[in-house]
Amino acid sequence: MAQKVVAIVGSYRKGGAIDSAVQAILAAAQEKGAQTHTLYLTDQHLEFCTNCRRCTQAPGLQRGCCVQQDDLQSILAEIDAADALVLGSPVNYWNATAIFRKFMERLLGATYWPWGQAAPRPRSKHLTRKAVLVSSSAMPGFCIPILTGAARALRITAKMLGIKPVATLWIGLAGKQPDQPLSPRTLARARRIGLTLA
Repeated sequence: MAQKVVAIVGSYRKGGAIDSAVQAILAAAQEKGAQTHTLYLTDQHLEFCTNCRRCTQAPGLQRGCCVQQDDLQSILAEIDAADALVLGSPVNYWNATAIFRKFMERLLGATYWPWGQAAPRPRSKHLTRKAVLVSSSAMPGFCIPILTGAARALRITAKMLGIKPVATLWIGLAGKQPDQPLSPRTLARARRIGLTLA
């Protein structure tokens, strides 16, 4: 049973499709006794990755520490203390939002990449916790993992955090009107997913 579920929301609009779906997932997890917490990336102070790669140089399983002075370490502490994670971002210009990708790029310290090595390697391949990936788009939901980079960005982020995706919620046709509510079918699926996390 997951005792703590943390959500990372990379949407620019609170109360929109992503936020509503994530909150439905968390509400179902709460019903089974889980503690939940939502981190809105728009509320966090996150600097851009400068690609200095200092966080990737030391060997070992421990995540490298970024030299930037911002909220990343407190966000990671919340995630590290969680038993499950929900990652959400709408599709913007065929990919996850810029603010979500900004967060994703700052997770480079989860890899070992000394100078001279061709590519980064994950520090650990043991994915022991669960993640749910949530995205929305004006296109049909099944197109999100096929035609956009959002699904891949969410999966890479989960992998960098050492968490295995166990469910996805692709919300399609979300751009028909302003503040479009989620369909009963989508809310029911979000609830089923939340129950599996707790």
